[in-house]
Amino acid sequence: MKAHTKETQATMTPEKALTFLKEGNQRFQQNLKANRNLLEQVNDTSEGQWPFATILSCIDSRVSAELVFDQGLGDIFSIRIAGNFSNEDILGSMEFACKLAGTKLVVVLGHTSCGAVKGACDHARLGNLTALINKIEPAVEAVTEPADESLRNSKNLEFVDKVSEKNVLLTIDNIRQQSPVLAEMEDKGEIKIVGAMYDISNGEVVFY
Repeated sequence: MKAHTKETQATMTPEKALTFLKEGNQRFQQNLKANRNLLEQVNDTSEGQWPFATILSCIDSRVSAELVFDQGLGDIFSIRIAGNFSNEDILGSMEFACKLAGTKLVVVLGHTSCGAVKGACDHARLGNLTALINKIEPAVEAVTEPADESLRNSKNLEFVDKVSEKNVLLTIDNIRQQSPVLAEMEDKGEIKIVGAMYDISNGEVVFY
């Protein structure tokens, strides 16, 4: 499989980009990698890059977007931060990726058993991590069940995963509200912004 070119990127649509990622995740789950020469892709992308998707995911070592979607060099922009939330710098990166570099799809990718989300569920406080946790805590408050406070913590993995899903949805809302550039592109059909969850137990990505 060759690296994307200006010509192949130009033929990409948001729907086609989403299909590419879904097919890549199917290959990953089946342990069937696309046939690609990474060193050849290094050479092919040495003078430019033409990725088709931008993925905001967690720093979790088990959730590398390039691996779980079976993509090569020059295929995706990968933005990683604990808890996969958005801020001004991340929005700027997304605007560059979509408006200037031509990607057609933005994916906010959460995952099961997320450590950052567990920290938010427990309202952890530690150095600079505190400010990061504060950005995820609105998702904790937005999940109303269970109401029993003794069940609203990191020991309840079902609750943790519900908060992770809500965090993805809130992040998408924030992207649309805080980036007029991306919101306008989505309204025009130039890009699509979607959420997804990665299951660390089986490698499956479920898109919303």
